[in-house]
Amino acid sequence: MFTKPPGLRLLTVHAHPDDESSKGAATLARYATEGVEVMVATCTGGERGSVLNPALDRPEVRADLARIRREEMAAAREILGVGQSFLGFTDSGLPGPDEPLPEGCFALRPVEDAAAPLVALIRDFRPQVVITYDETGGYPHPDHVMTHRVTVEAFEAAGDPGRYPESGEPWQPAKLYYHLALSRLWFQTLHDAMTARGVGSAMGELLAGWPETPPALATTTRIACADQFPVRDAALLAHATQIEPGAGFMAHSRDVEREVWPTEDYHLARSLVRAALPETDLFAGLRPGEAAG
Repeated sequence: MFTKPPGLRLLTVHAHPDDESSKGAATLARYATEGVEVMVATCTGGERGSVLNPALDRPEVRADLARIRREEMAAAREILGVGQSFLGFTDSGLPGPDEPLPEGCFALRPVEDAAAPLVALIRDFRPQVVITYDETGGYPHPDHVMTHRVTVEAFEAAGDPGRYPESGEPWQPAKLYYHLALSRLWFQTLHDAMTARGVGSAMGELLAGWPETPPALATTTRIACADQFPVRDAALLAHATQIEPGAGFMAHSRDVEREVWPTEDYHLARSLVRAALPETDLFAGLRPGEAAG
C-alpha cells in the first residue's frame, strides 16, 4: 500500500496525440499509480499527421483522421490512468523545406494568444510540476517548437496576477522540466547492448543517418519506471494510426531496455524550490516534510 501524496499534481504539455505515449509515458503511469494527479495537455488534434501504420493507411482512415486520433488519445489516457485536455489548436503538419505553414495553424499563432488556454489550465489544475520539450522541440517539427515556447510562456505567466487576467486565479508551478526522450545516446546504448547480446537491432541504420544536432542538455533527473514499460507500450499501441506493431519504437528488446536503460530522463529547466541534483523524483523538494528553498 502507498500513502497518496497530498495534493501533488503533474502537467505534461505535448504537441499531438501520441506524443504523451512516446515521451515520458512510463513516468506518467508511475506517478498516477502512486496517487499523483496527472494531466496531459495536447496542443493540437494531430489532424495533419500521417498514417504511419501501413495496415491502417486507407482513404477512409485518412479522411476521418481528426476523429480517430481523438479516440486513440482517449484510449491511451485510460491506459495510462491520467487526465487529458485538448487546447484546441490546429495541427501545423510538417511542411517541406520550401512549403509555407498552413494558415491558421498552431505554429503561426502569436505565442501570447496560444498560451492563454494553457495558462487557464495551469490555474485550474494547479500543478507543482510541468514537463514539455526543450527549445529544439525534441525534433524540428514546428508544433513541437511552438509547444516549448507556449509552455515556457504559460509557466512564467500563470503566477502573475497582471497577466492573462481573464484566465483564472494565479497559480505558480514550482518546477519546469524538459524531456530527454529518444536521444541519440538512448538509441546507441540499446543498439550496442542488443548487438552485444546477439539480439537483432534495427537501430543501426537510424544511428548511421543521425543528423547533426545541438549538444544534449544535461540529465538532471532520472525516473525509475521500468515496471511501467508495458503500460507505456500499451498506450503507444492505442495510437494505432501512428504505431506499427513490431516496427520502429516497438521493435527493440524490452528485456534489454529494462537492463540497460530502466529510467526516463529529464532536464530541470526552472525551479522555484531548492533542487539538489541529480534527482530521482520530479517532486523532489515539494513533498510534505521536505524543506523548500
